[in-house]
Order: sequence, then C-alpha cells, then structure tokens
Amino acid sequence: MRRIGFHIALMAGAALTLAGCGFADVRSPVPEFLRAKVPEPPPLEPVPDVKRMLKEKLDSVFTAASQPTQVRVSEPRPNLRGPGWTACVKAEVVSVTGKPLGTQTYRVEISGGVIADRQKVEAEDTCNTESYEPV
Repeated sequence: MRRIGFHIALMAGAALTLAGCGFADVRSPVPEFLRAKVPEPPPLEPVPDVKRMLKEKLDSVFTAASQPTQVRVSEPRPNLRGPGWTACVKAEVVSVTGKPLGTQTYRVEISGGVIADRQKVEAEDTCNTESYEPV
C-alpha cells in the first residue's frame, strides 16, 4: 500500500515538473509572465521599382507570344497576405494566332525585389479601380 502511494506521488511530482517546462500560448488564460511573447511582424521591404522590373523582365508577366503593348502599371501596395508588395499590370495582348485579345490585367506579387507570382484579375478585384502609369 505504501508502495502504491509512493508511485502515485512520484508520478504527480513528475507531471507537475513537466507541466512547468513549456510556455503557454499567447492567447491562453494564464498570467502574462507565463505566456510566450507575441512574435514581431517581419520588417516591410523597401518600395520596389515596378516599372524597372517590367522593362527588364516583361516575360515574367506576359508571354512573348502575346506581344504586349501599351503596358501600364499601378502603384505598388504592401501585400496583405504576407511580406512583399503587390501591383497591377495591364497591357494590350494578342493570341498565338495573332488575333487581338484586348486588355489583360494581372496582379503581380513582388518579394525580395523580384516578381514572384502573377494572377489574372477577376471582375471584383481592386485592380479595376487603380490608376495606371505607362511603363
């Protein structure tokens, strides 16, 4: 009987010791000094020169076969989904058969000073309300 009580006390002591090893989550209901620190957001990258990027590497947004003309770009804005910037790019393009497709608009994501991703703009996108400057 004494042996069982000893083992229970030993297990309870080990459980309490191990419970104190970790820090509580930022949002947990424990005293402030026991909580983990809130991570600081990453610093904002400097504003990119999107016009220069497009002049140097237009094929990162439009294929060469589309023969983009009248390329225009909006002012870069901080990316709301992570570090980096976003901008909108418009151009008059043609199909591979040479027929005009009209104006195509893409949202580009800029990270680390390079165009990292592009997505075609949908009708409800904010790129439709942006003001554009020629490249």
